[in-house]
Amino acid sequence: MAIRLIVGLGNPGPEYEQTRHNAGFWLVDNLANSLPGCRLQRESRFNALAGKCHIGGKEVWLLEPQTYMNRSGQSVGGLARFFKIAPDEILVVHDELDLPPGSVKMKKGGSAAGHNGLKDISAALGTQDYWRLRIGIGHPRTLNLQQGVADFVLHRPRREEQDLIEECIEKALRIIPLMVDGKTTEATQQLHSA
Repeated sequence: MAIRLIVGLGNPGPEYEQTRHNAGFWLVDNLANSLPGCRLQRESRFNALAGKCHIGGKEVWLLEPQTYMNRSGQSVGGLARFFKIAPDEILVVHDELDLPPGSVKMKKGGSAAGHNGLKDISAALGTQDYWRLRIGIGHPRTLNLQQGVADFVLHRPRREEQDLIEECIEKALRIIPLMVDGKTTEATQQLHSA
């Protein structure tokens, strides 16, 4: 199935803009800025920033829920139902504690692994069977930090981590056209071998 909806997860508001939890927003912002005529604007009916864009001649929705992370499903489910977008046509981009900064992975389905945004989206869609683009932010324990997880994800990455996360976003942006074209296997292989 070709991807018709790309969702970036994060928390709204300037105080969260540069935090690790907003890695999904960072990718969608970069994607929107790279596409001619693509602009995200407030869509109150979905409680989100959304934009209809074209990638490789195909129409794709970009979405950034403005509900806070743990209520992301409200926006995703609302837009998907309204435009009749199936779960396997949805790509959710999010921060991933289990991957180190500099690592980015793609998968379809699976558990939320404690990620509240994914839990809420799965509940809203009634399935876990959607695509996830997982941007590694590291875990405070593996990075030898004493912060709790909630505190860690709501803080800015260190400079060297930020550089690695930005490299991952650039890698991921290169395979988005393949996902939109329905070439999910090729996209996944290219991302994982990059």
